[in-house]
Formats: sequence, C-alpha cells, structure tokens
Amino acid sequence: MFSNICVFCGSSFGRHQSYIDAVTKFGQELAKNKINLVYGGGNAGLMGELARYVLSRQGEVVGVIPKKIYENVDHIQLTDLIIVEDMHQRKAKMYELADGFVALPGGIGTIEELAEALTWQQIGYHSKPIGILNTNQYYNKLLSLLEHMVDEGFIKQEFLNSLIISEDPEDLLLKMKHYKPNYINKWEQQNKS
Repeated sequence: MFSNICVFCGSSFGRHQSYIDAVTKFGQELAKNKINLVYGGGNAGLMGELARYVLSRQGEVVGVIPKKIYENVDHIQLTDLIIVEDMHQRKAKMYELADGFVALPGGIGTIEELAEALTWQQIGYHSKPIGILNTNQYYNKLLSLLEHMVDEGFIKQEFLNSLIISEDPEDLLLKMKHYKPNYINKWEQQNKS
C-alpha cells in the first residue's frame, strides 16, 4: 500500500512563485491519488500551503508537531494533529506513519529530515521510497554532493540509485508507487581483494 506520504518542505515560501506552484501541483496529485499527507504540522510557508491545499481537496492531513512549537504557533484545522515532546519523537512518528518520503524545496530542517530518512534506509531501518521534487533544479547542488560522496567512496552508487528524483509531481509519485526496495548492505566491503 502507498497511502500515506511524509513530506519535508520549507516553512518559508522561497523567492520564486514556482515553488508555490509546485506545492499546489503536488497537492493536486496527492488528492487525485487519494494519498494522505503526513507532515510537520506547521501552518507557514510551503508546508502550510501544501496542508491547506490537500485539505481543500478533501484529502487527509496528519500533522506531527513538538509541544514547544505547538505552544508558539497558530494552527490549521487538520484531519489529525499529533503533539509529541520533541523533534526526535516528531520524526520517529512521521516515519512510522509514512509509506514513503518526499522532499520539496526547503531549508536546513528539510535537509536534515531528508538526510535522516536516507540514513535510515541506508542502514536498513526502513525500505520505503524516498523522493525529491527537484523544482527549479533546487536540489542539483545536493545531488552533486551525493555523487561526490560516491566518487570518494562514502556512499555506494547502488544506494544513491534508489533515490527517486523528478521535477514533475505526477512522475515522482508514479515512480514512488512502483518502487521496489533493493537492500544494499552498507557494511559489505566495497573493494574485495
């Protein structure tokens, strides 16, 4: 089943209208495919825009928010809002609820959440698909860094190949639905003698 997707994205809008447009198109695809949104529970920026859009199309939205943030920000009326103690519990709960993960444009928090989902996949804690919506080629420099890590022997190419990347939300979700897990043993020696 692919019915709940965890989205990481910015609590800001960014400098280009195309980021907002991409979030709207992504929200359309979630609603069209009856995929529920799991996200960090905020109401600002791209994350708030995405949640509001999915709700406006009668989609289900589950927010997971730390108590400290909950007490300091306004909220959207979501399908469900889960309040946890801290950021670690927030991520653990989102990962538990999700059938896959997608990073839309965002800042340090988005990168950190994406990196953790990738790390957990790499060491075998989950085998769920991970996608990047590469709007305006926003993630090209990160992808170049990941390729550099492969070249330098810190990541296996097979692992990097499992990352699903697209500039089109429909294409991205279709590829994620058809994802076939291929566990790569991180600890297997890269150069056998």
